[in-house]
Amino acid sequence: MKVAIITGADGGMGQIHTLEIVKAGFHVIMACHDLQKAEPVYQKLKAKSGDSIILLPLALNSFATIFAFAEAVKKEYDHIDLLLNNAGTLCHAAEATEEGIEMTMGVNYLGTYLLTRLLLPLMNEGTRIVSMGSLSYRWFKLDDTILKPISGRFERFKHYSRSKRALLFFTLDAAEAWAERGISVNYADPGIVSTKIIRMGIPFIDKLCDIFFRPFIKSPAKGAATMLYLALSPETADITGAYYANKKAVAIPEKFRTSAERSQLRILTQNLFTQHHIVLPC
Repeated sequence: MKVAIITGADGGMGQIHTLEIVKAGFHVIMACHDLQKAEPVYQKLKAKSGDSIILLPLALNSFATIFAFAEAVKKEYDHIDLLLNNAGTLCHAAEATEEGIEMTMGVNYLGTYLLTRLLLPLMNEGTRIVSMGSLSYRWFKLDDTILKPISGRFERFKHYSRSKRALLFFTLDAAEAWAERGISVNYADPGIVSTKIIRMGIPFIDKLCDIFFRPFIKSPAKGAATMLYLALSPETADITGAYYANKKAVAIPEKFRTSAERSQLRILTQNLFTQHHIVLPC
Protein backbone atom coordinates (compact mmCIF):
# COMPACT_ATOMS: atom_id res chain seq x y z
CA MET A 1 0.00 0.00 0.00
CA LYS A 2 1.32 3.40 -1.00
CA VAL A 3 0.81 5.99 1.76
CA ALA A 4 0.54 9.76 1.28
CA ILE A 5 0.17 12.58 3.80
CA ILE A 6 -1.35 15.86 2.66
CA THR A 7 -1.34 18.82 5.04
CA GLY A 8 -4.16 21.33 4.67
CA ALA A 9 -6.02 18.68 2.70
CA ASP A 10 -9.40 20.34 3.26
CA GLY A 11 -8.37 23.58 1.51
CA GLY A 12 -9.03 24.67 -2.06
CA MET A 13 -6.01 22.97 -3.60
CA GLY A 14 -5.74 20.39 -0.84
CA GLN A 15 -9.03 18.78 -1.83
CA ILE A 16 -7.85 18.45 -5.40
CA HIS A 17 -4.52 17.04 -4.28
CA THR A 18 -6.35 14.49 -2.14
CA LEU A 19 -8.62 13.19 -4.88
CA GLU A 20 -5.86 13.02 -7.49
CA ILE A 21 -3.47 11.24 -5.15
CA VAL A 22 -6.19 8.70 -4.28
CA LYS A 23 -6.83 8.16 -8.00
CA ALA A 24 -3.12 7.42 -8.38
CA GLY A 25 -3.52 4.49 -5.98
CA PHE A 26 -2.46 5.99 -2.66
CA HIS A 27 -3.98 5.68 0.78
CA VAL A 28 -4.21 9.34 1.86
CA ILE A 29 -3.95 10.81 5.34
CA MET A 30 -5.71 14.17 5.36
CA ALA A 31 -3.85 16.26 7.94
CA CYS A 32 -6.08 19.19 8.88
CA HIS A 33 -5.98 21.98 11.46
CA ASP A 34 -9.69 22.35 12.26
CA LEU A 35 -11.46 19.00 12.37
CA GLN A 36 -14.91 20.56 12.68
CA LYS A 37 -14.32 22.46 9.45
CA ALA A 38 -12.55 19.54 7.78
CA GLU A 39 -15.12 16.85 8.60
CA PRO A 40 -17.70 17.81 5.91
CA VAL A 41 -14.90 18.02 3.33
CA TYR A 42 -13.58 14.65 4.44
CA GLN A 43 -17.02 13.07 4.14
CA LYS A 44 -17.46 14.55 0.66
CA LEU A 45 -14.08 13.28 -0.51
CA LYS A 46 -14.61 9.90 1.14
CA ALA A 47 -17.88 9.49 -0.75
CA LYS A 48 -15.90 9.88 -3.96
CA SER A 49 -12.88 7.79 -2.99
CA GLY A 50 -14.17 5.14 -0.59
CA ASP A 51 -12.00 4.05 2.31
CA SER A 52 -8.76 5.28 0.75
CA ILE A 53 -8.59 8.38 2.97
CA ILE A 54 -8.56 9.07 6.69
CA LEU A 55 -8.66 12.35 8.61
CA LEU A 56 -6.22 13.23 11.39
CA PRO A 57 -5.74 16.50 13.33
CA LEU A 58 -2.58 18.50 12.67
CA ALA A 59 -1.95 22.07 13.84
CA LEU A 60 1.34 23.32 12.42
CA ASN A 61 1.31 26.18 14.92
CA SER A 62 1.86 23.80 17.84
CA PHE A 63 4.89 21.58 18.45
CA ALA A 64 2.82 19.35 20.75
CA THR A 65 0.19 18.59 18.10
CA ILE A 66 2.86 18.02 15.45
CA PHE A 67 4.50 15.45 17.71
CA ALA A 68 1.11 13.86 18.42
CA PHE A 69 0.33 13.62 14.71
CA ALA A 70 3.71 12.08 13.91
CA GLU A 71 3.30 9.51 16.68
CA ALA A 72 -0.21 8.61 15.49
CA VAL A 73 1.13 8.02 11.97
CA LYS A 74 4.07 5.93 13.22
CA LYS A 75 1.73 3.68 15.20
CA GLU A 76 -0.36 2.85 12.15
CA TYR A 77 2.11 2.93 9.26
CA ASP A 78 5.65 1.69 8.72
CA HIS A 79 6.39 3.82 5.67
CA ILE A 80 5.42 7.01 3.82
CA ASP A 81 5.69 7.25 0.06
CA LEU A 82 4.58 10.84 -0.37
CA LEU A 83 4.41 13.96 1.79
CA LEU A 84 2.69 17.03 0.39
CA ASN A 85 3.42 20.04 2.58
CA ASN A 86 0.42 21.84 1.16
CA ALA A 87 -0.77 23.74 4.24
CA GLY A 88 0.07 27.42 4.63
CA THR A 89 -1.17 30.72 5.96
CA LEU A 90 -1.01 34.43 5.23
CA CYS A 91 -2.03 36.20 8.43
CA HIS A 92 -4.00 39.45 8.34
CA ALA A 93 -2.68 40.62 11.72
CA ALA A 94 0.06 39.72 14.17
CA GLU A 95 -0.49 36.28 15.68
CA ALA A 96 1.85 33.86 17.43
CA THR A 97 2.21 30.09 17.55
CA GLU A 98 2.06 28.22 20.85
CA GLU A 99 5.83 28.64 21.03
CA GLY A 100 5.60 32.42 20.52
CA ILE A 101 6.84 32.48 16.92
CA GLU A 102 5.16 34.74 14.36
CA MET A 103 2.34 32.63 12.95
CA THR A 104 3.17 32.83 9.23
CA MET A 105 6.77 31.73 9.77
CA GLY A 106 5.67 29.25 12.42
CA VAL A 107 3.23 27.45 10.13
CA ASN A 108 4.72 27.83 6.66
CA TYR A 109 8.29 27.04 7.67
CA LEU A 110 8.88 25.92 11.23
CA GLY A 111 5.89 23.60 11.63
CA THR A 112 6.48 22.13 8.17
CA TYR A 113 10.16 21.64 8.98
CA LEU A 114 9.39 19.86 12.26
CA LEU A 115 6.73 17.62 10.73
CA THR A 116 8.98 16.59 7.85
CA ARG A 117 11.91 15.80 10.13
CA LEU A 118 9.75 13.77 12.53
CA LEU A 119 8.38 11.67 9.67
CA LEU A 120 11.81 11.05 8.16
CA PRO A 121 12.24 7.58 9.77
CA LEU A 122 9.23 6.39 7.74
CA MET A 123 10.73 7.54 4.44
CA ASN A 124 12.62 5.24 2.11
CA GLU A 125 14.11 5.25 -1.34
CA GLY A 126 11.53 6.65 -3.73
CA THR A 127 9.68 8.76 -1.16
CA ARG A 128 8.76 12.17 -2.55
CA ILE A 129 8.35 15.36 -0.52
CA VAL A 130 6.79 18.39 -2.19
CA SER A 131 6.35 21.71 -0.39
CA MET A 132 4.11 24.59 -1.40
CA GLY A 133 6.29 27.43 -2.58
CA SER A 134 5.91 30.97 -3.82
CA LEU A 135 7.81 33.36 -6.07
CA SER A 136 7.57 35.80 -3.16
CA TYR A 137 10.63 34.09 -1.64
CA ARG A 138 12.64 36.64 -3.65
CA TRP A 139 11.21 39.71 -1.91
CA PHE A 140 12.50 39.93 1.67
CA LYS A 141 15.69 38.85 3.40
CA LEU A 142 15.90 36.73 6.52
CA ASP A 143 17.55 37.99 9.70
CA ASP A 144 18.13 36.81 13.25
CA THR A 145 14.63 37.89 14.35
CA ILE A 146 12.62 35.50 12.19
CA LEU A 147 12.20 32.80 14.87
CA LYS A 148 11.64 35.20 17.73
CA PRO A 149 8.41 36.67 19.15
CA ILE A 150 6.76 39.39 17.07
CA SER A 151 8.00 42.93 17.59
CA GLY A 152 7.37 46.18 15.76
CA ARG A 153 4.92 46.80 12.94
CA PHE A 154 3.32 43.73 11.37
CA GLU A 155 3.87 43.47 7.61
CA ARG A 156 1.89 40.49 6.36
CA PHE A 157 3.52 40.12 2.96
CA LYS A 158 7.00 40.50 4.41
CA HIS A 159 6.37 37.67 6.86
CA TYR A 160 4.86 35.54 4.11
CA SER A 161 7.77 36.16 1.76
CA ARG A 162 10.32 35.32 4.42
CA SER A 163 8.48 32.13 5.38
CA LYS A 164 8.58 30.96 1.77
CA ARG A 165 12.28 31.81 1.48
CA ALA A 166 12.95 29.80 4.64
CA LEU A 167 10.95 26.89 3.20
CA LEU A 168 12.98 27.06 -0.02
CA PHE A 169 16.22 26.93 1.96
CA PHE A 170 14.94 23.90 3.88
CA THR A 171 14.02 22.25 0.57
CA LEU A 172 17.55 22.74 -0.72
CA ASP A 173 19.14 21.51 2.52
CA ALA A 174 16.92 18.45 2.76
CA ALA A 175 17.43 17.58 -0.90
CA GLU A 176 21.18 17.58 -0.42
CA ALA A 177 21.09 15.72 2.91
CA TRP A 178 18.72 12.95 1.81
CA ALA A 179 19.76 12.46 -1.82
CA GLU A 180 21.80 9.33 -1.00
CA ARG A 181 18.69 7.78 0.57
CA GLY A 182 16.75 8.26 -2.66
CA ILE A 183 14.32 10.74 -1.08
CA SER A 184 13.34 13.63 -3.35
CA VAL A 185 12.48 17.06 -1.96
CA ASN A 186 11.04 19.75 -4.22
CA TYR A 187 9.34 23.16 -4.15
CA ALA A 188 6.11 23.75 -6.09
CA ASP A 189 4.96 27.27 -6.95
CA PRO A 190 1.22 27.25 -7.79
CA GLY A 191 1.13 30.88 -8.91
CA ILE A 192 -1.66 33.21 -7.81
CA VAL A 193 -4.63 30.96 -7.11
CA SER A 194 -8.24 31.74 -6.26
CA THR A 195 -8.26 30.37 -2.70
CA LYS A 196 -9.06 31.88 0.69
CA ILE A 197 -5.41 32.65 1.42
CA ILE A 198 -5.44 35.71 -0.84
CA ARG A 199 -8.22 37.43 1.11
CA MET A 200 -7.26 40.74 2.73
CA GLY A 201 -9.74 40.44 5.62
CA ILE A 202 -11.46 43.70 4.60
CA PRO A 203 -14.99 42.88 3.33
CA PHE A 204 -15.24 45.74 0.79
CA ILE A 205 -11.84 45.01 -0.74
CA ASP A 206 -12.43 41.27 -0.74
CA LYS A 207 -15.74 41.79 -2.55
CA LEU A 208 -14.02 43.86 -5.25
CA CYS A 209 -11.35 41.16 -5.48
CA ASP A 210 -14.04 38.53 -6.03
CA ILE A 211 -15.50 40.54 -8.91
CA PHE A 212 -12.48 42.03 -10.66
CA PHE A 213 -9.49 39.85 -9.69
CA ARG A 214 -10.46 36.23 -9.10
CA PRO A 215 -11.87 35.59 -12.61
CA PHE A 216 -8.42 36.29 -14.06
CA ILE A 217 -6.23 34.19 -11.77
CA LYS A 218 -5.72 30.45 -11.58
CA SER A 219 -8.43 28.09 -10.42
CA PRO A 220 -7.50 25.74 -7.56
CA ALA A 221 -7.30 22.89 -10.08
CA LYS A 222 -4.73 24.71 -12.20
CA GLY A 223 -2.86 25.82 -9.09
CA ALA A 224 -2.67 22.22 -7.86
CA ALA A 225 -1.21 20.92 -11.11
CA THR A 226 2.45 21.64 -10.36
CA MET A 227 2.49 19.99 -6.95
CA LEU A 228 0.73 16.95 -8.42
CA TYR A 229 3.24 16.84 -11.28
CA LEU A 230 6.13 16.71 -8.83
CA ALA A 231 4.30 14.16 -6.70
CA LEU A 232 3.19 11.71 -9.37
CA SER A 233 4.90 12.14 -12.72
CA PRO A 234 7.50 9.53 -13.75
CA GLU A 235 9.37 12.43 -15.35
CA THR A 236 10.08 13.96 -11.93
CA ALA A 237 10.84 10.76 -10.04
CA ASP A 238 14.58 11.46 -9.94
CA ILE A 239 14.35 15.24 -9.56
CA THR A 240 15.33 16.76 -6.21
CA GLY A 241 16.16 20.21 -4.89
CA ALA A 242 14.19 21.86 -7.68
CA TYR A 243 11.75 24.75 -8.01
CA TYR A 244 8.82 24.13 -10.35
CA ALA A 245 6.07 26.42 -11.64
CA ASN A 246 3.50 25.61 -14.32
CA LYS A 247 4.93 22.07 -14.31
CA LYS A 248 8.31 23.35 -15.52
CA ALA A 249 11.64 23.71 -13.72
CA VAL A 250 12.54 27.29 -12.81
CA ALA A 251 16.16 28.16 -12.11
CA ILE A 252 16.93 29.20 -8.54
CA PRO A 253 19.42 32.08 -8.70
CA GLU A 254 22.84 31.08 -7.38
CA LYS A 255 22.78 33.92 -4.87
CA PHE A 256 19.99 32.10 -3.02
CA ARG A 257 21.72 28.73 -3.13
CA THR A 258 24.90 30.17 -1.62
CA SER A 259 23.31 32.83 0.57
CA ALA A 260 24.63 33.35 4.09
CA GLU A 261 20.96 33.56 5.09
CA ARG A 262 20.62 29.86 4.32
CA SER A 263 23.34 28.79 6.74
CA GLN A 264 22.14 31.34 9.30
CA LEU A 265 18.62 29.89 9.12
CA ARG A 266 19.98 26.41 9.65
CA ILE A 267 21.73 27.55 12.84
CA LEU A 268 18.75 29.55 14.14
CA THR A 269 16.42 26.61 13.57
CA GLN A 270 18.68 24.13 15.32
CA ASN A 271 19.17 26.53 18.24
CA LEU A 272 15.42 26.96 18.64
CA PHE A 273 14.79 23.22 18.79
CA THR A 274 17.67 22.83 21.22
CA GLN A 275 16.04 25.45 23.46
CA HIS A 276 12.88 23.34 23.42
CA HIS A 277 14.92 20.17 24.15
CA ILE A 278 13.90 18.63 20.85
CA VAL A 279 16.25 16.15 19.17
CA LEU A 280 15.26 15.43 15.58
CA PRO A 281 15.98 12.37 13.42
CA CYS A 282 18.64 12.99 10.79
